Amino acid sequence: MDYGKLYSDDVWAFVPSPVRAIFKNYDFSKIISFAGGYPSSDTFRTDDMLLAAEEAFRLYGPGILQYGATEGLMLLREAISERYGVPVNNVGITTSSQQGIDLCARIFVNPADAVFVNRPTFLGAIQSFRSYRADIRGVKASPDASGAEGAEAVAGAYSAAIAAARSEGLVPKFIYLIPDFNNPTGETLSLEAREAVIDVARRESLMIVEDSPYRELRFSGSDVPSMYSLAPDCVLHLGSFSKILAPGFRLGWVFGPREVLDRLTACKQSVDLCPPMLDQHIAAILLKSGRLHDNLRWTVSLYRRKRDFMLAMLERHMPSGVNWTRPEGGLFVFLTLPEHIDTVALYDSALSAGVAYVSGAFFHPDGGGRNTMRLNYSFMDMDRIEEGISVLAGIIRAHINAAR
Repeated sequence: MDYGKLYSDDVWAFVPSPVRAIFKNYDFSKIISFAGGYPSSDTFRTDDMLLAAEEAFRLYGPGILQYGATEGLMLLREAISERYGVPVNNVGITTSSQQGIDLCARIFVNPADAVFVNRPTFLGAIQSFRSYRADIRGVKASPDASGAEGAEAVAGAYSAAIAAARSEGLVPKFIYLIPDFNNPTGETLSLEAREAVIDVARRESLMIVEDSPYRELRFSGSDVPSMYSLAPDCVLHLGSFSKILAPGFRLGWVFGPREVLDRLTACKQSVDLCPPMLDQHIAAILLKSGRLHDNLRWTVSLYRRKRDFMLAMLERHMPSGVNWTRPEGGLFVFLTLPEHIDTVALYDSALSAGVAYVSGAFFHPDGGGRNTMRLNYSFMDMDRIEEGISVLAGIIRAHINAAR
């Protein structure tokens, strides 16, 4: 049978993730993996989760295995509302923050509408937006812009991208950002830059989708207000339990204007009816009891040590000409190599030597970034981080020398 004749026009917009392909094809128990955004399994407090599950069954009985509300369990929504100071009516539960990204695309994007992302940005968002045939416009704006001049530069970069899209007959819809410890760069958007983007969005009547799975993983520096707290009228804020509890729970949340959340909820009903009830009860109990907060403090301490160690190993082993970000939190360090080094082509050499990473090219929606790579420091133990950085540095050094 010729299945191709049966597919929809949109099916060809679903492109497999190169990151997921890495994990599908290799046994990573034998590989030093800096590739995925995996949290450390040491942070999964199974004893607390078991106690919370037992408490949930004792308090609520078999009903926790039944269907639930599409908006999410009220018990969990209330716990999130209390923790983050957001009215409960402006809180919805998603089946992972990735679903939140996808729902935003579903309710806002028509084919060829323009969406604007910081360049580079999260691969999962690029995949989702492309699946709805959005025209993705990458914007390069300094994340640490400060003062009036810096804010003006950020505003100018986004305004120019929006004007260019309108001049081509496109309809701009939203700006997508990861302002706290960006995936892949680890960089944080300054307060001035956030305010500048908000000013542009309001002036252009666009929404901002603030993807914030790493916000609570801050190791150093000062907190910056969330974009939602600065502009709740035009920001959808996406959060996740994947990095602060466990990714296997597949739970996230969204803050936003009630009218927009109603559209998200109606859309979600056609996707999965409701988030998993048992997972929601466990998460709510861990939040309300304070056990999630206590474990999060331990998690932050662990990741701080791992970040510091990876930065020290990069300083020790990497050859001159290689630069990297110094994140104040999150899970990633982003390396920039000399322009002639292609990290896509370099990957097979690294993997043959037992080390995996993700080329920065995959995080650029409009090309570029082939001389960059993303490294994750949360997943591997420190002894393997040292070994992996040493091996990777040797491969990079050899390719730099070969090109001279």
